[in-house]
Amino acid sequence: MPSPRSPAAASVRAPVSRSVPALAAALALAALATILLWWFPNRQQAADVPMQSARFNSVSFAPFRDGQSPLRDIFPTAAQVEEDIALIAPRVRAIRSYASIEGSYEVAEIAGRHGLKMWKGAWLGRDLRQNDREIAALIATANRHPDVVERVVVGNEVLLRRDLPVEELARQLDRVKAAVRQPVTYADVWEFWAQFPELAEHVDIITIHILPYWEDEPLGVDRAMAHTRDVYRRMKAMFPNKPIAIGEIGWPSAGRWREAAVPSRVEQAVFMRRFIQLSQEEGFDYNFIEAFDQVWKYRNEGTVGAAWGLWTADRQPKFDLSGPVRENPWWAWYAAAALALSGVMFAATARLWPRAPGWPLALLAAALGNALAYAFCGGWPYAFDEHLKLAAIVNLLGQSLLAVLLLRRAGARLSGDPVEPVRNGAQASANIRALFRGRMWFRDWRAFAFEDLLFLFTFTAALLQLMLLFDPRYRDFPFPTFAVPLVAIIARALLRDLPRRGGGWAEWLAGGTLLACAIASAVMEGSHNLQALGWSACAIGLAIPPLLRVGPVARAD
Repeated sequence: MPSPRSPAAASVRAPVSRSVPALAAALALAALATILLWWFPNRQQAADVPMQSARFNSVSFAPFRDGQSPLRDIFPTAAQVEEDIALIAPRVRAIRSYASIEGSYEVAEIAGRHGLKMWKGAWLGRDLRQNDREIAALIATANRHPDVVERVVVGNEVLLRRDLPVEELARQLDRVKAAVRQPVTYADVWEFWAQFPELAEHVDIITIHILPYWEDEPLGVDRAMAHTRDVYRRMKAMFPNKPIAIGEIGWPSAGRWREAAVPSRVEQAVFMRRFIQLSQEEGFDYNFIEAFDQVWKYRNEGTVGAAWGLWTADRQPKFDLSGPVRENPWWAWYAAAALALSGVMFAATARLWPRAPGWPLALLAAALGNALAYAFCGGWPYAFDEHLKLAAIVNLLGQSLLAVLLLRRAGARLSGDPVEPVRNGAQASANIRALFRGRMWFRDWRAFAFEDLLFLFTFTAALLQLMLLFDPRYRDFPFPTFAVPLVAIIARALLRDLPRRGGGWAEWLAGGTLLACAIASAVMEGSHNLQALGWSACAIGLAIPPLLRVGPVARAD
């Protein structure tokens, strides 16, 4: 037996001694990369964009909170409305409402107690009887609170929605003009004022909406101010004898990109500050959309519809009116969670497979820890109701299970141990059908769980990509939903663990649909939408493994 100082003993210990620096370097690199990945997109920005005024001319005011919605006739209490108006009163001169018949409160009365003026609205739709009730309530409120209601807004984007003919809208405007002392107006996107200029004869103020994010040709924040100025001047030239008011202008803080229009907290802050400066230069009479994020709007407009507020749905300011802004103020917590998850997963995997090289497992655990933290960060805050929350929980559990199974498989392969045999999409589909029918037995789950779960994610991606292609307007690009599957595919490629051939119709269906729709979606979204291009690249990456399986297994001679 060689002594501890003999050359033979040194040669036995040498691989271990070399692996320690490599592991330490991998752990340090993973920790540094994690911190940078979370800090860089959330670093302080926009500090050089000044705020010219600490008070807004007017903001859209809807007091709905979590679980409340005008679509379900669930309204806030009078105390909640009072609380909201008291919160925003130091920051605004006036508020704009959109309906006259709401809950058991009168916004104009509460606004008056806090020294605010009001643009009082009546909601007009296809129900003519309900329209008459709205108009009657509007007239009564305007006459009851003449010192608070400084103008009345008869209908909002009625022509855009094609709810009423222009003749009926004009009739309702004339009816209100005859019954109130305040200026009367109608609010719609500026293109519809250009399309129906005859409506100007029935109003005292031309109220236009300018929303660069929603334009037919969406504009980024950098071009939005010039566009706003041009539209305003065009309307002024078209209606020289009428005052022009901007009834809605704003920017969303979250949601899908539309070409170069990027929803984010930073972009919202920059837009707001630049617009306030422009409004002072041009003398705009404007209303900013909106005071609070309206969660209920996601049903009609997706995530972006619920993200136009200057305050969050839980009544927290999204950013300071002046000074630097962070995209995600809680980034450090997510980075810490990613580091903790990475450490736990690496320690458990290294203990189960002590013969596996440490540094690849450390890097893989770090990638998975960050993927899971990102999946939560990008998914759970936007689960706006019980159905979305359930979907988010199922997805997070599925991604967590896939991460564990991937580490298990990677540990076995790096140790030279056998791994479970390859399965195809048809086998995975059969297992999934059996699971839903209650005929699945989990005694031998190790034989199928990893491959079947990964194929299920791929099939789900194909379905979502179909919807992104044919109904994309309000759908987010689902990066967080597939964070772990994308890491799994990259890891399998690096481990030379991507199976070839042996698949069939299921691989054709999932991989072919995903690939074709991803390419078509990228073309349709355009080269300016970097978010769409990024997701299309990810979707193609998800499509490659099943397409590699297409074709029969080569027979040995």
